[in-house]
Amino acid sequence: MTPIVFAIITAIGWATADIFGGLVARKIGGYSSAILSYIISILLTSFYIPFAWHELSGITPTTIAWLLILTPIGIAPLISLYEGFKVGNPSLVGTIASAFGGLVAILSVVFLGEKLNVAQVISIFAIILGLIVSSLDLKNLNTKQILSDKGIPFALVSLLAWGIYYTFVKIPLQNIGWFWPTYLSYWGFPLVLIFMKIKGIKLVLPKEKKNIVFLLINGVLLTIALFAINYALTLGQSSVVSPISSSYPALFAIIAYFVFKDRLNKQQILGIAITLAGVLSLAITS
Repeated sequence: MTPIVFAIITAIGWATADIFGGLVARKIGGYSSAILSYIISILLTSFYIPFAWHELSGITPTTIAWLLILTPIGIAPLISLYEGFKVGNPSLVGTIASAFGGLVAILSVVFLGEKLNVAQVISIFAIILGLIVSSLDLKNLNTKQILSDKGIPFALVSLLAWGIYYTFVKIPLQNIGWFWPTYLSYWGFPLVLIFMKIKGIKLVLPKEKKNIVFLLINGVLLTIALFAINYALTLGQSSVVSPISSSYPALFAIIAYFVFKDRLNKQQILGIAITLAGVLSLAITS
């Protein structure tokens, strides 16, 4: 049950972080917002190094190779997601990207040899269905809009990158624990700076106090969420943990309802109910 609890903590962390991260990204851009969030996370988590130093004794050449492969993959999705929010339909982009939990489930079964029973498979499909119903305005969304939305390519990059990352990060996690894979991945942010330099994208700093505060909150919440999912992955199956963690858009709708007084229509309520039912079912059957 412990991995389920931490997977839910991850979902809550991502849902609340997106509220603040999305607001900042619309002001300074997805690249700048993501890089600054990573730097904040490095500053926050570096204090834990003395307590995790002993775990590096389990590092192997294979672990190092996986970390080198996964670091750029792990950095890409957040930046892509925020850029998608900036240029496309946020609910559409967020829904597509959050489907990475289903991809992780498939990849984990195929490549990691994890097994799912029928009840778990149904629960995962329920979570994905609930995300679609709760996040998309199905009445006003047509095929032409979906195909033409500029945020879709960014959403697909996030979907694929998160799917690959959260499937295979379990391998180094088993050798060096939950802290180091995430912490070391933060240090891949210079790769993004190099890419920005090549593309002529400027690093923009927030000027308004509220955006600085939002950025700090975003960094803290992302840090909590990322370490929570890594800890959950060390204890449970990726094919179970990731779908629960990726249910965060439904939780985002609930949080927005209480924080911003956003009204929930019948479709959103139905979608949230389906998602939460899927999460509860997955917790019971795991």
